[in-house]
Amino acid sequence: MPREGEPRYRAIATDLAAKIRGGFYAPGSALPAQRDLSTSYGVTLMTLRQALRQLSDEGLIVQQPGRGTFVSPPHLAYRLGSLRSLTDDLRDQGFEVRTTVISAALVDDALRLERVREFRGRPSIHQISWVAPPHAAALVDVDFTTTALYTALSTIGVPVVRATETVSPAVLPEPSQVYLREPPNTPVFISTRVTYTLDDTEVVSDRAVILGSAMEIKAERAATALSLTWSGFS
Repeated sequence: MPREGEPRYRAIATDLAAKIRGGFYAPGSALPAQRDLSTSYGVTLMTLRQALRQLSDEGLIVQQPGRGTFVSPPHLAYRLGSLRSLTDDLRDQGFEVRTTVISAALVDDALRLERVREFRGRPSIHQISWVAPPHAAALVDVDFTTTALYTALSTIGVPVVRATETVSPAVLPEPSQVYLREPPNTPVFISTRVTYTLDDTEVVSDRAVILGSAMEIKAERAATALSLTWSGFS
């Protein structure tokens, strides 16, 4: 029951938040349709949407146009400061990551590797990597559904020592829409990374489109270092 003088939408948000935190609505699950919720609480759609907006601002739910309202899944973290792969970082945290290889083929002696990363059945990252010759040919037959690209390079004697990476906000580009199953105006991050070997030769050029509703960027600053991480939702 709402406290005296408390706006109705705020009481609804408090009730829904308690159910989310208590596990009544599981992480990643869909909330009932807005019309059903408004009926069960005995309020108008406008009042219900005010409550949902508050939950969204608190990071408890994610609203996906045309699909519904979902409970925010647990946070993930990707250490941008390391040369490990995103998949390795997430698996170390106990998250199940599924990789689907769209294509892996030689193009002008370079390997073009296209993959989709899924967390708990939700496609979240569309990634295209180019491996420069002469190393590309040795990787054509690698099973990249289970083997990380950096691991494959190390196996053939090509260690990587540094990388430059730029992350920019954008909206979902057309080529990625079919793989991430989201509309054109969906917010995303676009990560472009170039990785180098010990002799400073460029070996991998990588571009990843990452759903903005799946991850966010956080930074931890200390007196002697700056640690950047991806954190977000699966």
